[in-house]
Amino acid sequence: MNAEAKQLARRAALERRNVAQARLGTAAPALIAKHFLGAFLLPGGSCIAGYIAISSEPDPAELIRRLSANGHVCALPRVASRNAPLVFHRWRPGNALLPGAHGTREPQPDAPLCRPDIVLVPLLAFDNAGRRLGYGGGYYDRTLAALRADGKGVIAVGVAFSAQEAQDLPEEEFDERLDWVVTEKGARSFNAAPAGGWT
Repeated sequence: MNAEAKQLARRAALERRNVAQARLGTAAPALIAKHFLGAFLLPGGSCIAGYIAISSEPDPAELIRRLSANGHVCALPRVASRNAPLVFHRWRPGNALLPGAHGTREPQPDAPLCRPDIVLVPLLAFDNAGRRLGYGGGYYDRTLAALRADGKGVIAVGVAFSAQEAQDLPEEEFDERLDWVVTEKGARSFNAAPAGGWT
């Protein structure tokens, strides 16, 4: 039942995201960067893992550029093997990228590995409990589960348009929830902030 509900929710969510991306155009990346940097006080040496946007995904490129310019360690994910957690390699804006799985672009496989403290997570939809609707491959769920199990801590931050918020998304036992979401309207914590409010 949940799998079928997810497929229906994915189709509706993709339509909402496409509309939001067309409406916001190039304004969203700078707003997302501003709200993230206003919400997080990052210790020196923090590793932040981003992603290269595809399709109508909100683009975290401006945030990654600012983080890198501020001296933080940035990384991008690579699919090392099917049905396994993602691996993260250090990356700076301007470094070469290679074609990856599912239409993505990935860092060079010989780039230094990085264990992220914060993972920027792409998504189709999120709700006010931190549930995330992804594409169905399970890569981020496996990755967050592995990072949360190693005892070092990780913060999962969904990157979205505000229009991607949904109500009571379907959830399965292997789904990993977000700790935060950042959109063009603000940054919200699902662990500490009052329900339903933007900070």
